[in-house]
Amino acid sequence: MCGIYGIIQLDGNSAAPALMPAMGRVIVHRGPDDEGHHADGPCAIGMRRLSIIDLAGGHQPLSNGEGTLWLVCNGEIYNFRELRKELTALGHRFKTASDSEVILHGYAQYGDEFIHRLNGMFAFALWDARGQRLIIGRDRLGIKPIYLYRDARRLAFASEAKALLTLPGISAEIDPAALHSYLNLGYVAAPLSIFRGIGKLPPASMLIVEGGRVEERRYWRVSGAIDREMAEGEWVERIRARLDESVRMQMVSDVPIGAFLSGGIDSSTVVGLMAKHSSEPIRTYAIGFKGTAADDFYNELPYARRVAELFHTQHQEIVVRPDVVSLLPRLLWHMDEPLSDTAFLTTYLVSQFARRDVTVILSGVGGDEVFGGYRRYLGNHYQAYFDRLPGWARRAASAVGERLPSDRHSPLLNLSRLAKGFLESAGLPFEERYRAYVQVFPLREVRRMLRLDGAARPDMIEAAFSHARGGDSLNRMLAVDAETMLPDDLLMLTDKMSMATSLECRVPLLDQELVELAARMPEEVKIRGGRLKHAMKEAVSDLLPRDILERKKRGFGTPMGAWLKEELAPLVRGLLSDSVVKGRGLFHFPIVQELIASHEANRIDGTDRLLTLLNLEIWSRLYLDGRAPDDVTNELKAMLA
Repeated sequence: MCGIYGIIQLDGNSAAPALMPAMGRVIVHRGPDDEGHHADGPCAIGMRRLSIIDLAGGHQPLSNGEGTLWLVCNGEIYNFRELRKELTALGHRFKTASDSEVILHGYAQYGDEFIHRLNGMFAFALWDARGQRLIIGRDRLGIKPIYLYRDARRLAFASEAKALLTLPGISAEIDPAALHSYLNLGYVAAPLSIFRGIGKLPPASMLIVEGGRVEERRYWRVSGAIDREMAEGEWVERIRARLDESVRMQMVSDVPIGAFLSGGIDSSTVVGLMAKHSSEPIRTYAIGFKGTAADDFYNELPYARRVAELFHTQHQEIVVRPDVVSLLPRLLWHMDEPLSDTAFLTTYLVSQFARRDVTVILSGVGGDEVFGGYRRYLGNHYQAYFDRLPGWARRAASAVGERLPSDRHSPLLNLSRLAKGFLESAGLPFEERYRAYVQVFPLREVRRMLRLDGAARPDMIEAAFSHARGGDSLNRMLAVDAETMLPDDLLMLTDKMSMATSLECRVPLLDQELVELAARMPEEVKIRGGRLKHAMKEAVSDLLPRDILERKKRGFGTPMGAWLKEELAPLVRGLLSDSVVKGRGLFHFPIVQELIASHEANRIDGTDRLLTLLNLEIWSRLYLDGRAPDDVTNELKAMLA
């Protein structure tokens, strides 16, 4: 695990190796153990290393024996032992025990097609000195990030955008098209980033730079082909076997390893399978909230404790009342881009807690997207019942839905929020119904709010659906999630927040072969009669007790909506005041004012929308105004005082 960065000149000039150290210094948190650079003619590459495998010999950049191939790689290749054995039999000689070295020899043996043989999470840059070509690649699901900057003279890349901002001629400016996407979804989907001129390499993509030309290739997508021949029992057996194998593969490490544990089915499955493959107690880490009723509603510690006792783990818990004002500026600096998902706060805090003992952590991230765990995946199930109602009853129900209160911080109001969301979208075409479930600001509200005239209006959901033509409706939704929310929200925050504490986070439920297996599974096997994750639950029914299997999903967020109405209310008034909004020049203030009033009155659950705006303003103070996180923190504290 590390941070990688580099430059290739497109104009025939030599790259400036003197630029490399500054790019590395700004992301030193990603790799505090080691640093390395290599320059050759038009190309210069560098890395900051967090040592995980081959602690003594895994220094990067790695090179082949002739010094004609050079590599920097962020991540882990989980099948490196099998690939190493295969390549050794073909005559290749390895210089290190590093998992990343198989990329060098794989490229030498198979050319660009080597990437199809990799099972892992990775972002790499490989310089072929003989061919004078640079290859930049990203793993299939987008677990590891890569940012790109390109102008007429050069192309630069880095694990984090802030490293690109150290280069001469690159400044932090907001991209109006990305802002439109951010407001709609609560994150910026690839290939855009929030910065004008800086993009993200999409998942499962390679960038080939050769002879001044730049070519992007997509080498994998979630399959739309559904296998309807296999019986449910065989699906369950195959899922069970692949879950076991993916966890086993991802436990390889030369440093201490542990697991996040929430007590939900995903993290509990990972912990249970880790315990099966370990002779020592697994270290597990959980986070909880305590204090108000809203805090208690989000507290999952009793469930985590139950699973820890079941598998005899070395369990540690942290109960927090986060200092949000101190955390937000620092964490948004680490995130590079604003985000509405409050899970980045909890992910950072539990990562910081675990990093005292371990360097590698396994997480259950991705299980909902692979096996169908979100309530929105039940839309078709409930829509079938709704459609059976007489027309007058459907119209009456929709009218009631408009008047339902909405909040997510108590059981009753949360149920009302879910009912309101369903009724407001019932009857819409399938793709529009999905959009209604995942969007933060509806597109019409984005247009009302934005003051930027003539800005491009990219529709990332529409683009993702255009690639998800095959399969049934559930698998189309899962494919769209794999193109948008998964890489650019959940995996992005998981990477940035764990790496902010120099912790490597692995996600075995996103193992390539497991994802491909699940993608072929019919909708009625994944979700059966309204039972989310039916196939996965059956696959681990002999591992986990029924109360863990069937408990309702809570999520890994915070009671931020309640805090915004109470102790953090001055932040809303301060950061979204008339003068601030007009001074920033992005939004129409009356629309912002209307949102605040509706949230405070519980007419809508405006938590995600308010956080979208609040985090954007804090991000703007950091990156657009060029201020330090501590400076912004002091300003926010003054607002509360």
